[in-house]
Amino acid sequence: MNSKTKIIVLHLKELVYTGIFILLGIFLTVLVLVMFWPQKTGAKPSTGVETPRYQPGKYTTTLQIGDSCLDVEVVVDASCITSVRLENLTEVVSTMYPLMEPCMETLARQILNTQSLEDLTYPEENQYTSQLLTKAISAALKKAKLPDTP
Repeated sequence: MNSKTKIIVLHLKELVYTGIFILLGIFLTVLVLVMFWPQKTGAKPSTGVETPRYQPGKYTTTLQIGDSCLDVEVVVDASCITSVRLENLTEVVSTMYPLMEPCMETLARQILNTQSLEDLTYPEENQYTSQLLTKAISAALKKAKLPDTP
């Protein structure tokens, strides 16, 4: 037998560091794979043709504010909301209810960005005005929805 015995000296500190780095490398690899692996969602693949959700047109809902009336107008095309605004806003209403216009602008911006009335945010001081306007917008959108869409 012509084998030479080799003696390897391992320090415990080096073994611990090596083990920690190996575990850290495995953890980071798994984390990167989980983060960037394509997720299967329940959404159907886009065919480039959107299904119609609304009957295109202008839809209004009348709000009774004190002795005055104003209209909330929602303009939609076949697949999205294109405009939300106040109509017939008199000086009396805008003077008595100064938060009406800023609330509508804030809500309209959010609705046009998300195309939904879900998860709208508004400041606490505008809560009731915003809820009133949201109900009116929802009523106008119900008129615009096609019968077979959810």
